[in-house]
Amino acid sequence: MPTTDPRRWYALALLCVAGFMVILDAQIVLLALPSIADGLGLSADGAQWVMSAYLLSFGGLLLLGGRTADLLGRRRVFMTGTLLFGLSSLLCGLAWTPGVLVAARAVQGVSAAIMAPSALSLLVSTFDEGRERNKALAVWSGSGGFGATAALLIGGPLTGTLGWQWVFFLNVPVAALLLALTPLLLRESRTDARARSFDPAGALTATAALVACVYAVVEAPGAGWLSARTTGLLAASVLLAVVFVRIESRAAAPLVPLRLLRARTVSGGNLVVFLLGASAFGMSYTLSQYGQGVLGYSPLHFGLCNVVMPAGAVVGSYGGQALVTRLGARRIAAGGLALVGAGSALLAGVPVDGSFARDLLPGLLLFGPGLGACAVAGAIAALTGVREQDSGVASGINTAAFQIGGAFGVAVVTSVALTWTDGPDRLAALTGGYRAAFLACAALATSGLACALLLLRRGSTPDSQEDRSPVAARLRTR
Repeated sequence: MPTTDPRRWYALALLCVAGFMVILDAQIVLLALPSIADGLGLSADGAQWVMSAYLLSFGGLLLLGGRTADLLGRRRVFMTGTLLFGLSSLLCGLAWTPGVLVAARAVQGVSAAIMAPSALSLLVSTFDEGRERNKALAVWSGSGGFGATAALLIGGPLTGTLGWQWVFFLNVPVAALLLALTPLLLRESRTDARARSFDPAGALTATAALVACVYAVVEAPGAGWLSARTTGLLAASVLLAVVFVRIESRAAAPLVPLRLLRARTVSGGNLVVFLLGASAFGMSYTLSQYGQGVLGYSPLHFGLCNVVMPAGAVVGSYGGQALVTRLGARRIAAGGLALVGAGSALLAGVPVDGSFARDLLPGLLLFGPGLGACAVAGAIAALTGVREQDSGVASGINTAAFQIGGAFGVAVVTSVALTWTDGPDRLAALTGGYRAAFLACAALATSGLACALLLLRRGSTPDSQEDRSPVAARLRTR
């Protein structure tokens, strides 16, 4: 779609609605989980699998979903994912047993793994690299902030008045609208026909490695980080990743071209996004536990109070994209992570008898803009120099980095909070654990800051990596 075509902004709006829906679904289900457990008679472990089934299929299949979009057509794959998301959401709402709900959530994760990278890839292929794409990525990031805000605002009232089923039914008309408008606003795009072949061995090993990693991280707080199950799964994930790299180095049409992984902009940007996701999800989870478990906020009260954070993220994403054009992704990512770390450190001082204005608001005012600015800077860095033919898999890597980072962050803060929760007074003990968890978020943000400073210097892009390779030289002579 040429950038002179005014439909590109309508196309962006449609893609952002899709991203909004995915974020909304993830956040709103978290708020509805207690009601779901009561309604279906789920145990604590069973309720956890309502989230884990989604995370495993979503995180495990993002790379394959992105590459499939490159090969089969990004609009076609986006529409397939949207249709599947709507149908699986309907099945979730109609679920009559815990097993049906968990299975439907796994299918929902598969559909999200198809939708999210294909939507971001369509955005990348619609807007030229530079100022316009930066603006589009800021709007994309902002839609995620709106999704999180909407989940906080409507999750409690929707669950309380209509029932938990409606957090899933809400997706069905949105998916139908997207399916109706997509053929009108989005043009088909895919990689060159000559390269349209799958890499089944790479897809199998990449998916298995990601599933093993996500499962280990999600289950680590309960099983223990040094337990045989956790260490075995992490070791298997590393081994599968090594096998995957070996396969990709020899494949004629690799799932993930290694030039993407060798490029500093891509690897550095995605590592920064991973650590940002860990900080953001970890902080949101800890804040929710503190606000509702210690301060006694209802879901609606908690949501209304904390709108300031996702709203600040929206502001930060718009300001960040403008500054990236002038100052570069490295400075904006580092500045954003500094704000995220400072906000987390302020929240680490919460007392047992805390109040929102005195103890939570200052940290959230720093955290929100930092999150938005770093998210858009990390995405710009990770997608800079990526060829259109690889935009799907590059978008999958970027989405996977944030989502798997989020799962890792929640697992870390859960483990830290459990370790530091001690004492005869229940609320004081919980508060001590949550303080330590907020400090863990600050440490994750500090690690991301170091990565941004070290890895996001002006360096080689994926295209320049390929241009210097002997394989590329041979291909150019053909």
